[in-house]
Amino acid sequence: MKLAEALAKRADVQTRMVKLQPRTSNMMQVQEGEKPEEDPKELLAEYDRLLAEMTTLVMRINRTNVATKFDDEHTIADAIALRDAAKKEHNFYQQMADAASARQNRYSASEIKYVPTYSVTKLRKKADEAAKRYRELDTKIQGLNWNTDLLD
Repeated sequence: MKLAEALAKRADVQTRMVKLQPRTSNMMQVQEGEKPEEDPKELLAEYDRLLAEMTTLVMRINRTNVATKFDDEHTIADAIALRDAAKKEHNFYQQMADAASARQNRYSASEIKYVPTYSVTKLRKKADEAAKRYRELDTKIQGLNWNTDLLD
């Protein structure tokens, strides 16, 4: 199995686990004399099976990410950390640029005027650079995921 396939399978298992929670919760009590629409024992067993499957997938994915070279200096795990940092950096500088450029409606010259304390252009440039780094890292990671065999 390729790493990308394992990642897709993990996402599917996570989605199924999330959907199973309210179904199971709704079957934990019924009116006296009634039967639940679904057997809670079966739902609990299904959750346990999905949890075990996800745990195994995550362990194998993590082992693969740590063992696989991304470039001469980094593993895929390192690249994921760098990509996540670039996303956080982009979001932060984008929010700061938005805050610095927020418009205030003034109805007369006597109202208080607010001015930016830092260059909006510089903030947007930092946000754009981080977004570019994120896209480049993500593209290369995705490509490697389809060419990397999942480790046991």
